[in-house]
Amino acid sequence: MADEHTPNAGDTRPRAEKDPDDWVTGEEPMTGPQRSYLHTLAQEAGEPVPDDLSKARASELIDELQHRTGRGR
Repeated sequence: MADEHTPNAGDTRPRAEKDPDDWVTGEEPMTGPQRSYLHTLAQEAGEPVPDDLSKARASELIDELQHRTGRGR
């Protein structure tokens, strides 16, 4: 049973193996597939997307937009 000290307590969404903030390559520019999917989600959500995001920030924004558009995992 989860308690307040358990990561993701009460959150049933699957999580990445590692927090994007902890990625060794997280500050590198986002990948082509990230850019493509992010722009698809952003268009559905009516949100602008900067083209200069890092891999880590793109991953976080993808998670946010998936939740908002109902495409969440």
